[in-house]
Amino acid sequence: MCDQDHFEKDRLEYEARGLVTRRQFGTLMGGAGLAFLLPAVANAVEVSESEVTITTPDGTADAYFVHPASGTAPGVLYWPDIFGLRPAARQMARRLAESGYSVLVVNPFYRIQKAPTAPQGAQTPIPELVPLARTLSAATHATDAKAFVTWLDQQKSVAKNRKIGTQGYCMGGPMAFRTAATMPGRVGAVASFHGGGLVTDMPDSPHLQASKTKAQFLIAIADNDDKSRPGEKDVLKDTFGKAKLSAEIEVYMGAHGWCPPDSQVYNREESERAWARLLALYGKALA
Repeated sequence: MCDQDHFEKDRLEYEARGLVTRRQFGTLMGGAGLAFLLPAVANAVEVSESEVTITTPDGTADAYFVHPASGTAPGVLYWPDIFGLRPAARQMARRLAESGYSVLVVNPFYRIQKAPTAPQGAQTPIPELVPLARTLSAATHATDAKAFVTWLDQQKSVAKNRKIGTQGYCMGGPMAFRTAATMPGRVGAVASFHGGGLVTDMPDSPHLQASKTKAQFLIAIADNDDKSRPGEKDVLKDTFGKAKLSAEIEVYMGAHGWCPPDSQVYNREESERAWARLLALYGKALA
């Protein structure tokens, strides 16, 4: 789960270093503001979007599905951070769909509450959301991954002859790892952005799932996370090396949470760099 209850401290530090501005992290909950922050997609395709419900072994999950309006495209399962399914996640998913992907963004807390689960979006104090995060586990990650990937494969807009990608932010990082381990024959690409808890000392640690996958990985680590856990990137590199899996592992000069445009520590420059690497990963692994 997300253990970063210090966004304001990080924001002040990064603003002082010139890595983020007050305008960039302002409260941007409306679609217009988010669209302003996220650059337009060159040669964007027309997309269709809808709010959907998905039956799982544990109930009914609410989600957002957006895809090219015509033809088929590789599927992508998007796991949000602790702030859940909200306008920022929808905007990011729409941008990915405009780039040629069929994207499903899920509410990971559907067992407890329908979205929105963070009443103030990314401005919601994390301690208020920790009880929701604690309802999830390695077991629920795997159960949900199977249900959501199966649902994607039932959609006409999802290409069945191309692998599926999965991406996660903060607590979504471990979920993306476990999705690939649960559906190794279907998932071809995994991306984790400021993932929380990728390396633990537990036998079910997300990084240990690597040997069960057949995917290519992109792991973007936050600068302050690397400072507090400097050995984590080395463990990841060693793990992927032993598994003989392609993995791009890099520390970005952004604080934990730098990718979503509604984050208090949103870093546009580094977010765009991570976005470009995501498109490169999908372009290669899902071709």
